Amino acid sequence: MTLHVTLPDGSPLELDDGASVADAAAAIGPRLAKAAIAGRVTAAVDPDVTLLVDAAAPLHDGDRVDIVTLRADDPDAVDIQRHSASHVMAQAVTRIFPGAKYAIGPTIDNGFYYDLELPEPISDADLARIEKEMARIVSQDLPVERHELPVDEALAVFGAGETGAGPSGLPLGLDQWYKVALIEDLLAAAEATGDEVPTISVYRQGEFVDLCRGPHLPSTGKLGKGTFKLTSIAGAYWRGDEKNQMLTRVYGTAFPRKEELAAHLEALELARQRDHRRIGRDLDLFSFHEEGPGFPFFHPRGMRLWNAMVDFWRAEHVRAGYEEISTPMILRRELWERSGHWDNYKENMYFTEIDEQPYAVKPMNCPGGLLVYKSRRRSYRDLPLRMAELGRVHRHEMSGVLHGLFRVRYFTQDDAHIYCTPEQLEDEVLGVVRFMHRIYAAFGFSDVKIELSTRPEKSIGSDEVWELAEGVLQRVLEGEGIDYVLNPGDGAFYGPKIDFHIRDVMGRTWQCGTIQVDFAMPERLDITYMGADNEEHRPVMIHRALLGSIERFMGILLEHYGGNLPTWLAPEQVVVLPIADRHADYAREVLRALRSAGAAEGAQPAVTVYADVDDRSESIGRRIRDAQLQKVPYILVVGDREVEQGAVGVRVRGEDVGARPLAEFVGDLVAELRERALPPLT
Repeated sequence: MTLHVTLPDGSPLELDDGASVADAAAAIGPRLAKAAIAGRVTAAVDPDVTLLVDAAAPLHDGDRVDIVTLRADDPDAVDIQRHSASHVMAQAVTRIFPGAKYAIGPTIDNGFYYDLELPEPISDADLARIEKEMARIVSQDLPVERHELPVDEALAVFGAGETGAGPSGLPLGLDQWYKVALIEDLLAAAEATGDEVPTISVYRQGEFVDLCRGPHLPSTGKLGKGTFKLTSIAGAYWRGDEKNQMLTRVYGTAFPRKEELAAHLEALELARQRDHRRIGRDLDLFSFHEEGPGFPFFHPRGMRLWNAMVDFWRAEHVRAGYEEISTPMILRRELWERSGHWDNYKENMYFTEIDEQPYAVKPMNCPGGLLVYKSRRRSYRDLPLRMAELGRVHRHEMSGVLHGLFRVRYFTQDDAHIYCTPEQLEDEVLGVVRFMHRIYAAFGFSDVKIELSTRPEKSIGSDEVWELAEGVLQRVLEGEGIDYVLNPGDGAFYGPKIDFHIRDVMGRTWQCGTIQVDFAMPERLDITYMGADNEEHRPVMIHRALLGSIERFMGILLEHYGGNLPTWLAPEQVVVLPIADRHADYAREVLRALRSAGAAEGAQPAVTVYADVDDRSESIGRRIRDAQLQKVPYILVVGDREVEQGAVGVRVRGEDVGARPLAEFVGDLVAELRERALPPLT
């Protein structure tokens, strides 16, 4: 008996009945047979579904098969490699720490992790020992076998009862209760939907057995020598619930080739050096404390940076025709029920009680902004109405996901809500798109990627209003000549959206801005305006966040510039260094000139110069070095010659550019601050 399959180029391939993906690769050629790790298979009976399967998976007559090899440009292949690496890591851990329990080990962006319950604490110092055992497992080239088990046998394999071998030949009584819990979840889900109880897929390599959907590499040797690296250790609660057992999460990564891993590790080291948490500590900008996990404390220098960002934000919003509002942090529960946040965000909200009435701390600014809109009757003559808010919101994030300024429990959202007529929608969206690009460019981000997400399967609103809104967003982007990625069906249930992703100096993208057309909130909170026809109408509402949050964007800026911020954002812009004690009076004179500079001149706005004198008894070389470590853009050295000439010796970001007249330097500095000039990226 034979079967016939089709290759990606349409050519036929005849195989023996029962042949596998690996057999198909061997029939094509020995090189492909050696390189094959999996297959993408489309069955003739279901041509709309393509499955990623193990190399040992059987093929059927009429299948279309694409052989997967381990290449960096194939996301499926890299995912399989990393998933297999997580199993090899867990196997190594169970060899080193007998009795270890393994919970979940998924792949993530650029790597993988495994959550483990260990008999003793471990630290980063133990990673090398685990890697060494992983290398031994790779060298053993253990076959990786997939088994489909009935539920009873799967529970017996991972349970703590009977030992020996089960009908499949797999060992029983592994005492891995996390796996038992996951199997019970699958059973509960099947019972809840009335589906047939599933068979359980299990993978075995040597003595190690794991619950997994797969696919995996055909053998541990396929992982490759020197292609993986364990990167860090963290804590994580089982199921993400802080009431559950705290587990040890070991992170790692893997790449098809050693050179690709080396390049990635180099990028990780660069990211470590630019880590905003490290920069924030070194520059004395902010701190975190056990008394308030996830709540950043901003220091005086950090507030200088904060205020520079916010002052710019406010000035630009005034220019763009926005009015700033401020709404309370705590509002009655009834409002959150009407807005829909109670149903969708209750688990992430904080609550309190006032006068025996339930209140909630706001997780979003929108409902409060709508109450401002409703505070008076609105006419079509009032529209478009643009209201912006720097609103502090609180969200209950699990401790395991907190990460510096990037993931916190309170943050300041730079929201705006625009209320307009349907006829005004296109102009308003166009204005916001241009506004966002202008603001990102001012902060030094010119590489902006756009995504347009359209109506999902479950949505509210008529076909007519959805077509209007989607058409407007699409016309604006195309009219501006903006390339965008279309995400069909990925919009919010209440309206389509545009997301803005900025790319930093390390090539990472950050989703910051968003423009969302909202059909739900105006209905829920019943906002209207009086039209020219003297009838009430529902306004179109646009949600707009620009930076996302001040805190997170500050972290992005710190990592993008490596702490070497543009002068207008730098928390200390100038430091004056007298060479000897006799130059201290002149250094103070220079300081006074700097601090008094920047007053408003005609149409030119006032700016603040942050400067100080470092007259410590340390050597001039040591003080220059300290100022460079503090990322001070301008270091002014003054000695006998500078005192005599009324000049300053200037170092710009560490480079000695020679002496300049004091008045000339001050004038140029003020001009740079007003222009918000950007430094070269390093």
